[in-house]
Amino acid sequence: MAAIAKKVTLSSSRDIPFNKLVLSQANVRRVKAGISVEELAEDVARRGLLQGLSVRPVKDEAGVETGMFEIPAGGRRYRALDLLVRQKRLSKTAPVPCIVREEGIAEEDSLAENVQRAPLHPLDQFRAFLALREKGQSEEDIAAAFFVSTGVVKQRLKLASVSPALLEIYAEDGLTLDQLMAFTVSGDHQRQQQVFERLKPSYDKQPYAIRRMLTEGSVRASDKRVQFIGIDAYVEAGGIVMRDLFQGDDGGWLQDVVLVDRLVADELERRAEAVRAEGWKWIEIAPDFAYGHAFGLRQLRGEPSPLSAEEESTRKALQLEFDRLSEEYDSVEDLPDEIDQRLAELETGLQSFENRPLTFDPLEVARAGGFISIAPDGCLRVERGFVRPEDELPIGTQQSEEGEESLTASAVRDGESVSADREPLAEPEEADGISPISDRLMTELTAHRTLGLREALGGNPDVAFLAALHAFTLKIFYQYGSDSCLELDLKSVSFGAQAPGLNDSTCAQAIRVRHDDWANALPKEATDLWDALRGWDRDRQAALFAYVVSMSVNAVHEAWNRRPRALAHADRLAQAITLDMTAAGWRPSVDNFFGRVTKARILQALTEAKGQEAADRIAHLKKGDMASEAEKLIGSSGWLPEPLRTPGNGNTETNETGSPQTVVEATAGNDGELSVADTESFAENDEAANEPHTIAAE
Repeated sequence: MAAIAKKVTLSSSRDIPFNKLVLSQANVRRVKAGISVEELAEDVARRGLLQGLSVRPVKDEAGVETGMFEIPAGGRRYRALDLLVRQKRLSKTAPVPCIVREEGIAEEDSLAENVQRAPLHPLDQFRAFLALREKGQSEEDIAAAFFVSTGVVKQRLKLASVSPALLEIYAEDGLTLDQLMAFTVSGDHQRQQQVFERLKPSYDKQPYAIRRMLTEGSVRASDKRVQFIGIDAYVEAGGIVMRDLFQGDDGGWLQDVVLVDRLVADELERRAEAVRAEGWKWIEIAPDFAYGHAFGLRQLRGEPSPLSAEEESTRKALQLEFDRLSEEYDSVEDLPDEIDQRLAELETGLQSFENRPLTFDPLEVARAGGFISIAPDGCLRVERGFVRPEDELPIGTQQSEEGEESLTASAVRDGESVSADREPLAEPEEADGISPISDRLMTELTAHRTLGLREALGGNPDVAFLAALHAFTLKIFYQYGSDSCLELDLKSVSFGAQAPGLNDSTCAQAIRVRHDDWANALPKEATDLWDALRGWDRDRQAALFAYVVSMSVNAVHEAWNRRPRALAHADRLAQAITLDMTAAGWRPSVDNFFGRVTKARILQALTEAKGQEAADRIAHLKKGDMASEAEKLIGSSGWLPEPLRTPGNGNTETNETGSPQTVVEATAGNDGELSVADTESFAENDEAANEPHTIAAE
């Protein structure tokens, strides 16, 4: 006959007054962990005691119960109740639900209570927060109830909003928590599942790869187009912003690129109306223009609009206050916040008076135009006053220095137009009175004068420098170089192949500012330039000379135009001025380098910048992921690709890991050309460079 299983008998439960309870030395919990006693007390005050205490009767030496009970399991709950009693929020005799145990060992009860309980799965917590949210509790209410920040609640709710199919996979340990967090970037469940399916056969399932796939084709919130229109306008138009609550995302990603482009075009057009109203003949609008878009156009010189009496009075008052505060706090290292803020406000106010809008001749405005685009900081960029060659006035008659009327394009004789290029007419026969000098004789006489000028100028370096400066400045700032007798030519080439972000680069912006500063310092008319330059001191002349000469530099490698000696000279020039492209603002990125070269070259770059170990860590990645990781790892390390390095400028030093950095240098021995091995290493990138590349949004 089978033995009958013994029935389980549960310990009795009863309410015991709080003042009859004491802590037991048998409680195994000694180390504080988890929620603090203060937070637990607040939770008990809010919703009551959700779990009773496990207690044992206290007996005297004779084994007789004393009426007191000790607590081997539930010490933190007891301390929370004790805190409420001391705060007079709970009565000393308040009944406390307890389970009374007499059998077994007290330490075993304490250990079992702590060990046997299973922690809540994170997914259950996510779903619980979501259930509370759906039942009307705000994120702030949930955060207050569970003593966490609102940000934590938002993260949990975001995790709960991932595709149910992926949540089930996560519950079965098919996804890590970091991977699940990466999927929260997009709220599109279908898109999430598509990316998951793409990841299944992939070796690389890192969170950054998930984020990159989910944000492919989107626009970063830090993009200047987004800064221009504002995220609020995009959202109001029905656009979706993807956010990453678990990592820095620079404001997120805008998913609808077509909507962004439409809003940008509409806003540019709206802002352009005010510029068109100024009377310009043409206005070109684009989010961005290529570097050198104004090459070949003459730029008008405007005059700053005069200040009214009231504006002048305001400017003087601001200047006086600025000077007073600057003098008063000149010796103070750490300015008070209010003074620092006030000085900044005064500087901004004074600068607004200096950057006055320019006024132009209405006749010039009628045949000129401008460009409207977006500056790197997202502000509107308006470039006014450019005249196209076809809109220039015909070259008319001008008064010569002798007061005689002449034609620059043709000579008029007896009502007929005679080309100036024809053979000079024969010397006229004697006539009564003084007749004009013949063209032939004028040519012969001025030939002698030219030789005289050459001989004298060759012995006067100061005037020669001034004459060259005058000729070059005419070429750069006045469009036409016919106002100089020097046959010097200075070319400022445009860039046929526009590198990404070239027009918004640090160097391009610095050149633009320098050009405008010099343009404002020069006279409006080319005929006044010589006298103006003569009046400058040598330092100022030299500074302008450096700028106009700099605009003739052409160190661009072009496959169809082999200039090995010129490029070798560019290396010499870079050495002479200690060129550092890192200091000039260039940083390697997916867009400007890593996405355009082969995997082998990416790994070579990482080895040079961070060492072989860093390269080995990403060697298994696909090309797009490898490019993204290389950008993050190399970042602002100062590493430069070979074409941007300055020979002898520390580029052959070992990097931070001790690995030698190879520098490709042009030498006189090979006429400035790269070696065969070097040219082959560059050739391997031709295919990669010509392929359309995706900018990783990671």
